[in-house]
Amino acid sequence: QVQLVESGGGLVQAGGSLRLSCAASGRTFSSYALGWFRQVPGKEREFVAVISEWGGSTRYADSVKGRFTISRDNAKNMVYLQLTSLKPEDTAVYHCAAAPYMSRSQTDFGSWGQGTQVTVSS
Repeated sequence: QVQLVESGGGLVQAGGSLRLSCAASGRTFSSYALGWFRQVPGKEREFVAVISEWGGSTRYADSVKGRFTISRDNAKNMVYLQLTSLKPEDTAVYHCAAAPYMSRSQTDFGSWGQGTQVTVSS
């Protein structure tokens, strides 16, 4: 398994940008697909983006496509989520997670970070 710790959340005005980071421990980082999910209290956690083991393939939720960009640096054991053109409805706790293959389903992700809060004010 891999341990994950997110950072970079905060309060931002609508239209603004943030960069979320997720630091991973473990020597097998490059064998995992990495994903970002988000959750609002009282709602189910939802898929945001996923990147393949070596970064050659990415997938996005329709709600963030064209505004968010997922990337990874296997040399640094890091995965990032660049958030731009933020909207109030993007407000959530954002979690990074690791899976043995690319997936949009949270049930395929066995390792999770604690999350970082993103709040977008109107």
